[in-house]
Amino acid sequence: MAKGYWVARVDVRDADGYPAYVETAKPAFERFGAKFLARGGKTDAIEGPGRARNVIIEFPTFQHAVDCYNSPEYQEAAAIRQKVADGEIVIVEGI
Repeated sequence: MAKGYWVARVDVRDADGYPAYVETAKPAFERFGAKFLARGGKTDAIEGPGRARNVIIEFPTFQHAVDCYNSPEYQEAAAIRQKVADGEIVIVEGI
């Protein structure tokens, strides 16, 4: 089975509120076997508009990635993130 990946691009509007999202999301990531491949760090937006924070998360399967996003644990975290940051998350199937 192919792995699944979250590709998240985020601009944090409230740096003081963002840690609550990170802490609330942690149980969902642990439950679904998330492995962070990139989290923040140096970027170079060479084509198109960039975001300040870019994250790539690997999951054991595409379905794990989808289920993590849709889980009650992550949806609680997503509600916090949406209040303190702007961004996009795309789930991609690996090859």
